[in-house]
Parts: sequence; C-alpha cells; structure tokens
Amino acid sequence: MNRPRDALLLMAVTATATMLAFGGATVGADRPAGSKVQSAASIPDFSGIWTHLTWPAFEPPLAGPGPVMNSVHRKGVGDVYQLVGDYSNPILQPWAAAVVKRHGEIALAGKGYPTPSNQCWPNGVPYVLWNIDMQILQQPDRITIIFSNDQEVRHVRMNKPHPARRAPSWYGDSVGHYEGDTLVVDTVAVKRGPFAMIDMYGTPYTEALHVVERFRLLDEIAAKEAEERGQRELAHLSQRPEFHADKGKALQVQFTVEDEGAFTMPWSAAVTYRRLLTEWRESVCAENIHRYFEEDEKVPVAGKPDF
Repeated sequence: MNRPRDALLLMAVTATATMLAFGGATVGADRPAGSKVQSAASIPDFSGIWTHLTWPAFEPPLAGPGPVMNSVHRKGVGDVYQLVGDYSNPILQPWAAAVVKRHGEIALAGKGYPTPSNQCWPNGVPYVLWNIDMQILQQPDRITIIFSNDQEVRHVRMNKPHPARRAPSWYGDSVGHYEGDTLVVDTVAVKRGPFAMIDMYGTPYTEALHVVERFRLLDEIAAKEAEERGQRELAHLSQRPEFHADKGKALQVQFTVEDEGAFTMPWSAAVTYRRLLTEWRESVCAENIHRYFEEDEKVPVAGKPDF
C-alpha cells in the first residue's frame, strides 16, 4: 500500500457449527428455524456513530486461530505502514499463503500494492471494517451500516433467511437476528474483483466466503480489557486530536471467517469501537497513480482543470 495514500485513509463464518474463540458462540448459516423474534424492549441500542483507533489489522481472539497479522510491526515496534502479512499463519491454504507472501515482498522492497481502499474499490466484508468511523442505523426490519471512507453502505435484512439463489455483490447478502444482547449478522455471496481481499495484507478469499459478525455492547471494564488484550500489536491513533471517543461506552464486533477455498479452518477476529463524540468525518476516495506490480495504474487524468 502506498504510504501517503494510507496516511489519508487513516483519517477517515458451512452449515456445520463452529465455536467462536471469543465467547463460545455458534456460527450457523441462518437463524434457526422456529426461532422467536426478540421483543423490541429487550433489543440493545447499537445506533449511532462509532470509532476505533487502531491500524491496520483486526484484533486477534483470546484463543484459537486468528487473522493474518503484520510480521514486521510488533508491540509498537516497526513500520506500521509496511504491510507484511505473516504468511506462515496456519489458517492459510498454500496458494493463499503465496499471495500474502507476494504482497509482503513488495512491501519489503519499499513499494506499494493496490488494495480496495487505495483504489476506491468497494471494500467487501470483512475488509471494510478497517474504516475508522462507522454509523449504525437500527430499524426493526433492517440494519444499515455506513462507513466513513467514501460513504460505503451495508444493508442487513432482519429475521429473514438468505435467498435460495443469490447473486454475488460487493458487500454480500447479509441477514441478521438478535440473540439476547447480541446482534448476529450472517453474510455470504461476497463478490470478488481485481483488488478483492480480506485484509490490508492481501489475504485472498473465494466464492465460498462466509462471515458471521456478532455485535455487542461492552461496559468500560470489559472494553478496556478487550482493547488492552486485542490491540497490543496494532498501531494506535488515540493521540490524534481530531478523534474524541466516549470512554464509558463501547461496541465490539466479533466475527468468524470461513472459506474452504482459501483457508484451512475457520478463524476469528474482532474490532472494538467507542462512541464518537466529535463531528462525523466524511472522506471521499480519489484514485491515485502509482507503480504497482511494475505497472502504472491506468487511472484517467485530465490535462487541464475542469473549471
């Protein structure tokens, strides 16, 4: 990834059940048949604007297989902009490990590589969770999630099954339901494209990708524990004056990724958010021309201003 571009960007789960390493939650394809719809009075309020202040990877789970992490940035040491994924992670199938390795070699050579975010490409799931700010619009029949960078939008249909036939789309087909104090979002049919990847390290996926997210509110003690444990190897943006988060409230999105085409096993990760207290910061993506994979990106240019 190109360093200047990323500096700007920072400003802005098989039908077989799988147990999440975080909390023992079951991952399934859809809401169990015959389940009751939770009463409105018992549904927690996830609405509002949320921000997370870490970069660039996801928080690893307390135990069990986790996401690809940066092999050159550990515990605050190393260049956070040098995106060298640990291709030895056992979650990766050999071909997927080779893809991550290739991207890392480019980064080690001091070059950038194209990603969905630096090419203004739809980010997909779970890649889109890199966004610093996220707004949740919570309605009885649907959840809408807006991300700050280029105003990307996800739509979640509540208490509905996936259709028998579903055409791939950039953010996939997402359905949700409540399990007590947790919002569960199940996503399949995520479209693939020339820059499609799971994370900033170029980790690939296939048409078999299945992601289950579990949204839950945390009190201050639980939030601090999650942040201290899960974010110790990530870069922190908390000192930036333009970000002001409510330290008394937190939202954690735990998710499990399953893709038999790219991964050897399901793996889990998380992102922990705080309520944003300052103004919503919109960021419009602009294509950038850089030499990636020894070729210049073919981005339209104008010889003179339009006005």
